Amino acid sequence: MTDNSGSILLALLTGAAIGAGIGVLYAPDEGKETRRKIKRKVEDTSHDLTERLSHAKEELTKTAKEKKDAFEQKLEDTISNMSYKADDIIATLERKLEELKKKNAQLQK
Repeated sequence: MTDNSGSILLALLTGAAIGAGIGVLYAPDEGKETRRKIKRKVEDTSHDLTERLSHAKEELTKTAKEKKDAFEQKLEDTISNMSYKADDIIATLERKLEELKKKNAQLQK
């Protein structure tokens, strides 16, 4: 869920709750019935928001885990690649050192 769609969803739910509350307040019911309707709407909206927040949390947790796993794999690949390059550099340096030792031995004769 993107930040934008979450904001839109929250705005829609808030608007619906406010609209329902105003509608119930202006309905020609007794105070007891009106309070019962308001309570039911608040409970329904609260339940809906709780479910949506739970879903958003699950999606965020899932996305974070996927990103973490991808990062760890990329890091492992990079370290492995660097290790091979380091081995190549060391081997090249060892060959150059042997060549220099041979040249130095020839010059000292």
